Amino acid sequence: MRDLFGETSNLDDYVTGNKAKEFLGFSRHNFEKTILEGLIKKYILGKKTYYKLSEIEEFKKTSRFKELSEGVVDKRNHLNDLTGKQWLPETKSYFYQKGLGADSPDAQIEKQHPAPYSFQDIEKLILFFTKKNMSVLDPFGGIGSTAKACELTGRICTSIELSSKYHNLSLERLETEVGKGTSKNHTFINGDSCVILKTLESESYDFMITSPPYWGILHKQDQKVKKQRVANDLDTIYSSDERDLGNVSKYEDFLDILTNDIFLQCARILKTGKYMAIVVSDFRDKNEYVSFHSDIIYRLRHSKIEGGGSLQLQGTKILIQNHKTLIPYGYPFSYVENIHHQYVLIFKKEK
Repeated sequence: MRDLFGETSNLDDYVTGNKAKEFLGFSRHNFEKTILEGLIKKYILGKKTYYKLSEIEEFKKTSRFKELSEGVVDKRNHLNDLTGKQWLPETKSYFYQKGLGADSPDAQIEKQHPAPYSFQDIEKLILFFTKKNMSVLDPFGGIGSTAKACELTGRICTSIELSSKYHNLSLERLETEVGKGTSKNHTFINGDSCVILKTLESESYDFMITSPPYWGILHKQDQKVKKQRVANDLDTIYSSDERDLGNVSKYEDFLDILTNDIFLQCARILKTGKYMAIVVSDFRDKNEYVSFHSDIIYRLRHSKIEGGGSLQLQGTKILIQNHKTLIPYGYPFSYVENIHHQYVLIFKKEK
């Protein structure tokens, strides 16, 4: 092939415009902008236009390619580091749960906790509701999923966990799964959030995210628990500590403590204009279906915060757990739901 510059070339080194757009992942608009800016050249053979593969690959390594493919962060965006193109998909009211899989070497510490949540799901929310180096609070630190997500995304976590076992495992998890010394980038507190939160400064955190206990649900050992945890000698409850909210006997008492001593204290600590995300699931208590997410929304929506302000519900995301095993609850007599989703309740602290 002879191009416009009189250079003899191999046709295999060149692609058509449609193929070039495909390799770049560009719309027609961005592809034409690339040509106009001279970022890649046109090569003509007869009446056909081609583009050189090596030039396309070099262009893909540049910051300009990243700007055109991902967009740029709007200067008015004080919430996160996302471009408009990255922002829009995150406003969907659902997303699919993403995990490493039970056999992954990096899932062995996580699965020791009876109710862990995926650090990858938390990562997704942290990336939307914070910028780099911002502070994130988790009052139910558990096995350290929030801390791991913060370390991987360049945020700073304060993780409070009642159980000394899970507190220590959280530290070990960062040190072994992320890197030696990484746990020192965050604050891990082994203690009771009902007490500790009251000591934290008002208006001091940029984001709160957590998954609280689902009342006493872990005390039920159904078919799934017996098969997956009891058989493998894994913990089936958080702890036997009387301060553990999973051990509160009455549901209404549990809700009172959770909303007043935990979430409203977190709201006080949260900066005005910032968000809190609560990951919860509904559950069954014997024959009763408990709409846990609705109960939390009812108690927190428009609630007054100590020191001023209120929590306003901004939306709920459905976290789809499509990988979970189906159990024949109720068969063949009655409908009993396999609950394969969680809710992410998103509140904003308003003046």
